[in-house]
Amino acid sequence: MEFQWYPGHMTKAKRQMQEDIKLIDLVIELVDARVPMSSRNPDIDELGKNKARLILLNKSDLADKAVTDRWKNFFEAKGYHVVSIDARNNKGMKAINNVINEACAEKIARDRARGIKNRPVRAMVVGIPNVGKSTFINSFAGRASAKTGNKPGVTKGKQWIKLNKGVELLDTPGILWPKFEDQTVGLRLAFIGSIKDDLIQRQELAMELIKVIVSNYPGALESRYNVNETGEPSEMLKQVAENRNCIAKGGDLDYEKAALLIIDDFRNGVIGHMDLEFPEDYK
Repeated sequence: MEFQWYPGHMTKAKRQMQEDIKLIDLVIELVDARVPMSSRNPDIDELGKNKARLILLNKSDLADKAVTDRWKNFFEAKGYHVVSIDARNNKGMKAINNVINEACAEKIARDRARGIKNRPVRAMVVGIPNVGKSTFINSFAGRASAKTGNKPGVTKGKQWIKLNKGVELLDTPGILWPKFEDQTVGLRLAFIGSIKDDLIQRQELAMELIKVIVSNYPGALESRYNVNETGEPSEMLKQVAENRNCIAKGGDLDYEKAALLIIDDFRNGVIGHMDLEFPEDYK
């Protein structure tokens, strides 16, 4: 599968971020805890250099906790502040204010030394599409401050959101890099829904996902769908269609419906708590 997706509004968003970064003390970057490296945008490190950095491992409820802990250690060793969260269910959110103060301790101390009191930390929230930025902002702010949706690219414009006396957030549209130099990255992003589903072949995607799950979490598909994991992915897809009664008009097996079932079950954590990449691969 070949992945290349860079809508025009994302080019504009990147240019806007280059301007807005001058106003910012802290860059809060959301990534998907199941694919923390693949769901990062390489541009953000360049855009955010010389700024305090906070990485939020979102959707941690869908990820493998032991692996998420290893990712937290991985990023902290590189100098980032890190919190694992489940923004949808408000888990891990209470820790964020304290971590923001830790990340911006130098800025706060400088303000005090200059006699500036209570100037809020100004934070930019960034991330690629569908990692849950708007849900995080709504949860953090405690109200529906940013439009949310389960489709990539819902956020189209920037907006400032005053949370309290201490923090102001700048929301920005999620941006994705212009091309996937490593097609594995594109594949992982397709698995989690960061690439629009109408741009991909679902049956092919489901078979690639089957291969990854069997490799990293043997027994999970057998437990969920009663399939034989020693077979080819195409055979397992067929077994899922048979076992889950995915039937098309005319009585033939509906492979598309079976593929969608597997993809949706993975995205919703129904197959199990899973990571698709591991920090040990990025030493």
